[in-house]
Amino acid sequence: MRIGVIGLGVISRYYLAALGEGGPLRLGAVCDVRPEALAPYRDEVPCWRDHRDMIAAGGLDGVVVTVPNDQHAGVCLDLLDAGLPVCVEKPLATRLRDGLALAELAATRGAVLFTSFHRRYNARVGALLESLPRGVPIESVRVRYLERIEDHVGADRWYLDPARCGGGCVADNGPNAFDLVRLLLGTLQVGGVDIRRDAHGVDRRAVVELAAESGARAVVELDWDHRGETKDLEVRLADGAVHRADMLAGFAGFKQSLWHEYAGVLRAFTVAIHTGGVDRDGLAALALVDAAYRAEQWSRPALIGEKS
Repeated sequence: MRIGVIGLGVISRYYLAALGEGGPLRLGAVCDVRPEALAPYRDEVPCWRDHRDMIAAGGLDGVVVTVPNDQHAGVCLDLLDAGLPVCVEKPLATRLRDGLALAELAATRGAVLFTSFHRRYNARVGALLESLPRGVPIESVRVRYLERIEDHVGADRWYLDPARCGGGCVADNGPNAFDLVRLLLGTLQVGGVDIRRDAHGVDRRAVVELAAESGARAVVELDWDHRGETKDLEVRLADGAVHRADMLAGFAGFKQSLWHEYAGVLRAFTVAIHTGGVDRDGLAALALVDAAYRAEQWSRPALIGEKS
């Protein structure tokens, strides 16, 4: 199957590497508004500066969308309207109403809408999920997603623009963390939130408390000012047992875990293309982001450096 990639920013390299591994998916076209980003692919595949021209040219069996967050909704809308299967980077959109509109259009067109949650395919997370004993209730979950964002975004400085990112750490890292909690606990509601913003309005640190229908509790800790990188998951069971997964363990080097995680994303996207349907997990994660920001409105947004 021929897969197009729209957006050649910092995350696209992992998709492109996975597409070159010799599986059932092959790179069919690339699209980016920047000529210099397209230059390495001129002799390999068709290159486009407008995704609508890429759609009109045809010949693709699916498309990966890795444009800035604020462009997800518009690009996906055009792809779904053309009936093309879509794998979109999280978050599905920057506004919940746009995510709802995408899901509705995908259902109407019978098109595949798949949100990429790469941490689902992390080997350490998978081992933790397999290790949990059946029949023992989960009491609590903690996910930590801590990094210095400037170390990770490269030239994609739009992450630091709250209008383009959709906020900050809650909008961008939150969906991955929320999705892991949902895998374990199912439907969630947002309880308390503590969101700290910088002078530009970017949420740089946040603690989000979540509650499941079972009564289990979860806490998601997000930090864009963390020295180094910490990405881990802790599950406490009703019998007192504690299971932990360090998502970075065993992957020497900066961002090395992402190579196998994005290969997992594309394997899952392949299945989605064959089986069809609208992935509601992206919408659920976006709803939790929206609920967290709404909960913040009940208290004055804190700025980084303010005294508590």
